[in-house]
Formats: sequence, C-alpha cells, structure tokens
Amino acid sequence: MIALVVFRLAAYVRSHRVHQALLPIIITLSIVYASRAPRGSEAAALTDGAVLIIPFLAWAARSLLDTEPDEQRAISATAVGGRGRETAAGLLAALVACGAFATLALGCGLALGLSAAPPPGVSVAGVVVHALAALAGVTLGALTSRAVVPSPAFSIMGLVGGFLVMLVLSVSPAYWLTVPVAAWMKAAAAGRLVAELPGLSAISLAWCLVGLGVYGYLRRTRP
Repeated sequence: MIALVVFRLAAYVRSHRVHQALLPIIITLSIVYASRAPRGSEAAALTDGAVLIIPFLAWAARSLLDTEPDEQRAISATAVGGRGRETAAGLLAALVACGAFATLALGCGLALGLSAAPPPGVSVAGVVVHALAALAGVTLGALTSRAVVPSPAFSIMGLVGGFLVMLVLSVSPAYWLTVPVAAWMKAAAAGRLVAELPGLSAISLAWCLVGLGVYGYLRRTRP
C-alpha cells in the first residue's frame, strides 16, 4: 500500500495536476494575507485561511484520485490484495497531498499574515483547523471523484455545491448537520475558538468519517 501511495503521489505531481490546486491556493492565500491581521485577531485570520482553501483541497483530492485510469486502478487493486486496500491507498495519498497544501497555508499564515506571534493555544487551534480542513477536502473530493460521479460536469457541480451547502448549513442553528466551517469562523472572530474547538472538532471529524465511510461503501459496491 505504501508503494501505491507513493506511486499515486508521483503520478499526481508528474501529471501537473498538482498545479490546478496549488495556484488557486497561492492566490487565495495572497488575498487573505495581503495585509497582516492586527494583534488579537490571529485566530480569525488563520481560520479564514483554512476555510477558504477547502474547495481547492477538495479539487486536489479529486484530481489525485482521478489521475489513475480505471484500468490501472483495477491493476492496483489486484497488486495490493483487494479493492479495499486500493481505496485506502488512494485516500491516504489524497490526505498526504491535502495535508501538504494545508501545511503550506498554515505556514503562510503564521509567517506572513499576522502582526504578532499568536498565543500557544491559538497556534494549536490553527493547526487543528487546518488539519480538519485537509480532512474535509479529502472527503468532499473523494465523494465527487470519477469512481463515484462518472460525469465530469456533475462532479464539479457536486464539489462546488457540496462546499456551498457546507457553508450555508454551518451558518444556521443546524450547523451540526455538516462540517461546521462557518461556525469555526464565527467562534474565531468572537475569540472563542480555543474554548469551542473540542466540540466543533468532534462534529467535523464525525462528518468526515461518515463521508469517507460512504465513499468506501460506494467503491466496494460499484464496478
């Protein structure tokens, strides 16, 4: 499986699909951190950056999972001992790629977007929200990949629509029905992110695991 993960990451980079996510992420970060956040708003700035790159992380995960042709995917499943292992290797490769992008975003935020070094609690919260953003991106990207949604048009619509639904629901009192990205931003803006992060993280992690479980089930039941 590790060899398959490395193979997929190498194929993703060599196919130049990596630039499809890297360039818009850099542009987004340039806009978000064009001016340094004032002292006291470090959590809000870092959280905004994490949320705004989620659709590009989803695009990265979707592109990575779609880089390999269907015939090669079948060969990979045979080589690693089954479709379950092949599916897990694809998700792990997507998580590594999205984790690298999220790390880049966090590094840019800490180095370029803040007027002062954030308190330790805020720094930890920034790491957590970027990790959750990477996981949410992998989940959304996997659920809109070619193996689940064969039509490219419907796949792109599903990715964009899924992120918009995530935003709309998380603004409402029913924010627990999705990954509550807007609730992250509201808590950060109000200075309550560190206190509310355990609950928000639990909801976010639960929905990501549900989404990945659905993806795994669909991959097992579809040819």
